[in-house]
Amino acid sequence: MQAVKASGSIIEKTLAKALWAKGCRYRKNCKNIIGKPDIVFRKYKLAIFCDSEFWHGKDWLVRKKDFHSNKKFWYNKIETNIKRDKSVTRRLKKEGWVVIRFWGKDILKNTNKCVNKIIKFIGANTNEYSGN
Repeated sequence: MQAVKASGSIIEKTLAKALWAKGCRYRKNCKNIIGKPDIVFRKYKLAIFCDSEFWHGKDWLVRKKDFHSNKKFWYNKIETNIKRDKSVTRRLKKEGWVVIRFWGKDILKNTNKCVNKIIKFIGANTNEYSGN
């Protein structure tokens, strides 16, 4: 687990580079915002999280059965992550933020779709981005 980075993952870099190429300017890993979102558009109060399937428990009820050793540790670790993600999302929304969460595989397989979702949100709040 030491090798797992808190920021700068492949999925985060892929989405960030694609947004930058479209002319979107953002902040990365803002420590002063609850949950340290991977990408932030402060002007629009938009927080984006790039969640890996393993650590954030995608299809957890099904995947839970894949663990054969040290189950107690892994169940606790991943279920705590899921609870924290929900809590962070709730708190940010309560403070007026819009939260978008993408799964890693969605970013890697459908980068343009993810970028377009973000640009569509920004475009709905301004005429600044046309989605070139």
